[in-house]
Amino acid sequence: MSEEKKAYRFLTGPDDAAFCQRVSDALREGWVLYGPPLMQVDADGNRHCGQAVVLPEFVSTYSEN
Repeated sequence: MSEEKKAYRFLTGPDDAAFCQRVSDALREGWVLYGPPLMQVDADGNRHCGQAVVLPEFVSTYSEN
């Protein structure tokens, strides 16, 4: 049984090269960016990032009217 690919993903992680690589890999796999990247800085000064990606065929489904 094959698992159906989800239409939406939210990638998260520390603000580092590994996070950037995961976003780049998703784009190479056919995902498209959805919305702006998010960044939060915690009390210790650590930066955490997030980026939503969707499959191209679902872009209009998630777009605001």
